[in-house]
This record gives sequence, structure tokens and C-alpha cells, in this order.
Amino acid sequence: MSLDPILQKETTPTTWDLTRDYHSFANSDEVQVTHLSLALIVDFDEQRLVGKATLSLHYLQEQVTELWLDTRELILLSVATLTGESLAYSLQETSAILGQKLVISLPNSQCDHICIHYKTSPEAQGLQWLTPEQTAGKQLPYLFSQSQPINARSWIPLQDTPKARITFDAKVQVPKGMRAVMSAMNHPEMPLDSIFSFQMEKPIPTHLMALAVGDLAFQAIGPRSGIYTEPSMLAAAACEFDDTEHMLDVAESLLGPYVWDRYDMIILPPSFPFGGMENPRLAFLTPTLIAGDKSLVSTVAHELAHSWTGNLVSNATWRDLWLNEGFTTYFTNRIVEAVYGKEQAELEWVIEFGRLKEEMTSLPKHRQTLPANVQEGDPNLAFNRFTYDKASMFVHDLEHRLGRSNFDQFLYRYVAHFAFKAITTEVFVEYARETLLKEHADRISETELLEWIYGEGLPAGYCGPTSSSLDKVDDELVCFLQGKVASRLTVKGWRVHHWQYFLTQLPEVLSQEQLMDLDETFLFTQSTNAEIACDWFRVAIRNHYDPVLPALSAYLVHIGRGKFVRPLYAELQIAGYHTELKDIYAKARPGYHPSIQVQLDKSLGF
Repeated sequence: MSLDPILQKETTPTTWDLTRDYHSFANSDEVQVTHLSLALIVDFDEQRLVGKATLSLHYLQEQVTELWLDTRELILLSVATLTGESLAYSLQETSAILGQKLVISLPNSQCDHICIHYKTSPEAQGLQWLTPEQTAGKQLPYLFSQSQPINARSWIPLQDTPKARITFDAKVQVPKGMRAVMSAMNHPEMPLDSIFSFQMEKPIPTHLMALAVGDLAFQAIGPRSGIYTEPSMLAAAACEFDDTEHMLDVAESLLGPYVWDRYDMIILPPSFPFGGMENPRLAFLTPTLIAGDKSLVSTVAHELAHSWTGNLVSNATWRDLWLNEGFTTYFTNRIVEAVYGKEQAELEWVIEFGRLKEEMTSLPKHRQTLPANVQEGDPNLAFNRFTYDKASMFVHDLEHRLGRSNFDQFLYRYVAHFAFKAITTEVFVEYARETLLKEHADRISETELLEWIYGEGLPAGYCGPTSSSLDKVDDELVCFLQGKVASRLTVKGWRVHHWQYFLTQLPEVLSQEQLMDLDETFLFTQSTNAEIACDWFRVAIRNHYDPVLPALSAYLVHIGRGKFVRPLYAELQIAGYHTELKDIYAKARPGYHPSIQVQLDKSLGF
């Protein structure tokens, strides 16, 4: 079956150039920035970075007269050659989503370095500035970045596209007594004398540019791994994540050598908007993963797996995000199986499938393809459970069809073939045609492959994963709904994932008596596990179980992780808690990351 008919279902080839990154102004097909030399002064009083970015250029075409860069709300002070010759520049094409195109006139093709002096805005969407009161230690302020998908341009003028990889070096000046760390080689022995130097000699996509500054301590947890975080959280974090070195060994056995030298992690304040961010050599993680029982550490495995699928092999555009997240979500499950056992891996896979089915009830059918089709919209819309979990089901299905041994060989070769490259969906399809479709034609056809990728929803006949470990949960759920009191349910030995499954399988409508019984028996409202608390709050809000409101308010004020706050505010809105929502959001909003503020302001109508 040819590709064109299915492609026409998904988009119109004459309308979209599927090799182009529609979320970047950069003319990276004409001239490419290959190296960034960065000098930053961190000004907490003004909540600004004062920077100098020196860009090394490589010309792909002759007679290029302009360099186009991505910026957002940057204050430009000067643009010059390396020798100090001023260059003409202008800001053009302002877009609420993309920012502004910076057009720099190039004197000739021998101009191979551009120096830009600039300041960031206090409202930069890629930076969050925290007061001392918003940190665990309460003594020093804190700064951290979040560049993915297109927020690097709010703190560095660059070609902000995964198509154009860069190496970088940096010098960062911070107040004395504070530590700076970046997505580069970090040295915990460096004195806190206000100047920190960094080097990333391997080319990375710009959305992996990362910076954090604060009262940071370090503890090694293995020969290649360690934890940075505020001192009060260090012991708990090191204990929670002490299996990381084992995960590294497992991942290397599946995907090949780990090329980034070290896998350190930083546990950020609760306002960090994601579970994790795979910044190379320094994965950013939310403190909500510290549950005390290692029940949520699959996120560590996920960010580690990105070291191969995402950091080594990257999506060329945000339409192609599934190539990062689908393979990584699958690899996460393989790491969890090897480190924590088949039962936990199965449970997590079933939970993924449940999230996917829930997402499918609200996502329009035309957006239920693996390519995210966000070319003319906000690339943040690509970051939903559908992109992660349908793609993961696809990769699991490939393993099932080919057999694990054959599939592992395909994946190993795939990662090696595209190492340090950014690819589109169509490049992957062509690679699959030349490899697995030829070598395993008796197990998967091109029609089946394309239906997974370009078809809407799930392929006909796909059943999804199951786990016999959930049978006991189903039995107790039936008993409860038939009138058995919660205190007499048999729940001994249940893991966090059993409880998540129990809560997500409860019917939409429950009585106040049933909710009170569950809450008084299992203390869901007081749960310190962020995942269980979120699932319980959603059940409670739908059923107007008002005793949760004070705890819900405290939860939303304390935690800024988008996975939790977005659905909870949506539930409040649907359930008609308009006054409560407004009051909670007014208190919580100042502590949220700017990117989450923008998303919630829009969805909540503020």
C-alpha cells in the first residue's frame, strides 16, 4: 500500500512541508549554528539573565545574506562580528506562539561567528524565578529553565529547532554561595565562588539547553550517577533513586553504550511543570517522585531512556514527537521489568493503556494519529498522553509481532543508524520499509505499519495489555460496588499501581456514603503519594465530595506539575466549582512555571 492515501487523511501534502519545522523561524537549511559560546550573569533582583551568545556558523548554501534566529521577549543590546564590527539586525514576524524572528545581515560567507549581547525578560517563558520563601531551605532564591518545546528562545537567541544540533560551552556568574548546573558536564567539587564553567562537546537539540541555580548539594549514587538538590531533600532523593546505576546497565544492554559519560539528576522545587526532563548529563525531576517506596521511579527510567531515543535520535519537528516519547515509554517499561520485575512492568503498561483510552474519549479523531499535526498550533499540544501511550502501544505491538529477540536487534540498529540525527516520521517509515518490513514480512505488513502511524485511534482488533495482578483489584471493586464496606476489602499487599487502577476504575457516580467510607478507611485525602492523591481528588470532585477541598487547595498550591494540575482544574471547571477554582488558582498561580501559567490562563479563561 502506498503512503499517499493515508497521508491525505492526516494532512494535505501540498499544504504542509513535512520536513519543515513550522515552530522555528530559523533558516537552518541555509546556514546552521553549530556551536554556542554562552556567558550569563544571573540577576535575581531583576529576575533577568544578562547574556552574550557567540554563535559559530556553518554555511550550507552559497551567497547567504541573512541569519534568522528565534527569540521571545529578549532585549537585544548589540549584534556584531567576532572582531566587533556591528551588524544590522531587526525583529520581525511577531507571533504569540513562536515569539519573534531575529534577522541579522551577514557581511559575507566568511563571517563565521556572530556575537549577540542581550537581556531576558522577567516574564521569560523558559525561566522560573523563585523567592527564598518558595524553596525548601527558605534562605536563597532559585532559578531553573524549561526549554522544551520552544522556550530556549526566551533565554538564548538561537535556531530553536531540534533539526539543528549544537555543541556549547558556558560561563555562568551567580551570587556567591549558590551553585549553577547545566545540561553539560557538572563538577560538584567546584567552589561556590560565583563563577561556573561548563562544556557540552556532543551536539544536542536546543530544547535540551538547561540551567538551574540555587542552594544545591550533591551526592553520588553510583560511579556515573548522582543527585543535585536542596540539602533538605538530598538524603531522601539519594535513597529513592539509588537503583539508577542498575538502570543504566540495563539500558546499555538494550540500546548500546551510554554516550553522555554521566547521568546526574537534579530534584527541582515542586513548581517544575513536568515529571522529568531528559536534559543530557543532568535530568530534571519533580520532587513528587519521592514517594518513599520507589513506586514512582519509572520516571527516572523514562528520562534515562531518552538518552538514546530523544537525545541521541531526535524528532526533527514537534509533529514527530511520538518518535521520542513512544520509543522512550516502551524502553521505560523494559527497564522497569529488568529492575523491578514483570508484575510492576505489566501494571504500569496497563495503567498507560487506561490513560490512553481516557484520552481518546476527549481528543478529536483527526488528532489521534501518531504524528501530532500541530504545525499551525502550539507545540505544547503535542505533549499529551496520546502521543506517549499510543506510540508506546505501537512499539509494544512491534515487539509482540517480531518476537523480543528480533525486535531488540531492530531497535539496536535503529538507534545506531540515526545517532546524533533528527528524523521525521516519514524517514522512520522509509527505514522500516528497508529493514523490518523486508526482514519480517511474514509478521507485519506495510499496511499494518502505516495504519498504526497514520490511522486514527487504535487499529481494529488491537486488544491492549492485561495483567492478572489486577484480577484481585477487580474482585474487590465489584464487592465494594455491591455494598461491601471498605474496611472489609482485602487490599493487603497492593502496590501503588493497584490503588491507581482501583481509583480510575470507580464509576463516574458514587454516593457520599461510599466516598466517605473509602476516605475514612484508606485516608485518600491525606495521601502523600502525588499520583494517588490526584486520582482520588478527580473522583471526589466529580461527585462533589466537599471534604477534600482544603486538601485539594493545598495540593494545587504546593505542586505545579502539569500532569496533575491541568486535569484537576478541568475537573473543577466541569463540576461547577467556579468560585473555588478562582480562589485556588489565584493563590496557586504565582508559584507555577510560566509555561503552565500560559496554558491554564487560556484553558480556564483567565
